[in-house]
Amino acid sequence: MEPCDIRIVLVAPSHPGNVGAAARAMKNMALGALVLVRPKDFPHPEASARAAAADDVLAAARVVASLAEALGGCGYVAATTARERDQYFRVIDVRAAAARIVAEAQRAPVAVVFGPERSGLSNEELERAHALVRIPASSLYPSLNLAMAVQLVCYELFRARGAAAPASAPTAAPLATAHELERLYEHWEQVLAQIEFLDRTQSGTHLMTRIRRFLQRAELDQNEVHILRGMLTAMQNRRRRAGGEPA
Repeated sequence: MEPCDIRIVLVAPSHPGNVGAAARAMKNMALGALVLVRPKDFPHPEASARAAAADDVLAAARVVASLAEALGGCGYVAATTARERDQYFRVIDVRAAAARIVAEAQRAPVAVVFGPERSGLSNEELERAHALVRIPASSLYPSLNLAMAVQLVCYELFRARGAAAPASAPTAAPLATAHELERLYEHWEQVLAQIEFLDRTQSGTHLMTRIRRFLQRAELDQNEVHILRGMLTAMQNRRRRAGGEPA
């Protein structure tokens, strides 16, 4: 099986045993890139014990301070969730998501993000993803242990990598990285403030959240981000020529 650039990202894992079990699950399915965001206890003897023969995956794990750092250089980002979310997030079944992840990993690093054991990922963290991954489970008890969720996702990735052809071919241009998207959102917010396009939602805080979510669903490539930022810059230049304040 050919190597692929897929990162498994665990955000704020609280139990070192789950970290070790996740490393073991990854090695079972031929994955080796583990990134830990603010782990509570790592390194830890329990993590090493649960990793068993996957101690090399554990030893190579990167520990970072933020999700933004964990996603550095990534194109496609998928985030896992067990909770119901509102309609502005795209939700994909784990098997379909695995095929897309494998296809995207052929041209740029991809991240699959898992949240803390008790709370899962926050809405702010989910907004960095192009899609949410749902693992089908009984409605009577749908909650999965973190290591179990990693095992199931890694299994589907293993199956997808062994398929004859990807279910969804990647687009011609690489997807914009998480960093490039954040710069676009910052630029967009700056222009909205300059043209006094006010947030008229009830709380006054939802406009940029809605913009971020529909642009994440659009899966912008790098060329499209450049086009949008060029348009935003043109608006700023037009405003300056009309006598407005400089950016």
